[in-house]
Amino acid sequence: MTNDELIEKFESENITLSTLQKRGLAYMIDEILISVLFALIYFDQIPDNMTTEEMIDAINGLFGYVVVLKVIYQTYFVWMYGATLGKIAMKIRVISTDDLEKPSFLFSLSRAAFRIVSESIFYLGFVWAALNPKRETWHDRVANTLVVNAH
Repeated sequence: MTNDELIEKFESENITLSTLQKRGLAYMIDEILISVLFALIYFDQIPDNMTTEEMIDAINGLFGYVVVLKVIYQTYFVWMYGATLGKIAMKIRVISTDDLEKPSFLFSLSRAAFRIVSESIFYLGFVWAALNPKRETWHDRVANTLVVNAH
């Protein structure tokens, strides 16, 4: 879908882009949920008598699991519901620019994986959205998605 067709479709269906503030709050909600879930899953991995250095080493050793958990969380909720729990709370959703529906599994997976890349490079993929008229992050561009207000 070209930009002109997209604008026309947005106007005819009364679709509006989400604000960066709503996206930021949804991001924070999701990060808190993932952190709590991670802590619940791996709480028993950290003994009570660890030193601070040992605890830091143990947590760093679990970093890969955090990444996998984030990708699974993002992929599942965007694919199944078109929004993560944070986005649902903020009343925003992810749509495919191809058909304005929730993204397919592969696009949801690629969006979630590239989101990790955006975070890893000093959040530059998120900063990009502030400089882009469609408020697209790098992971939105890779997956051909936009974040819009839910009706």
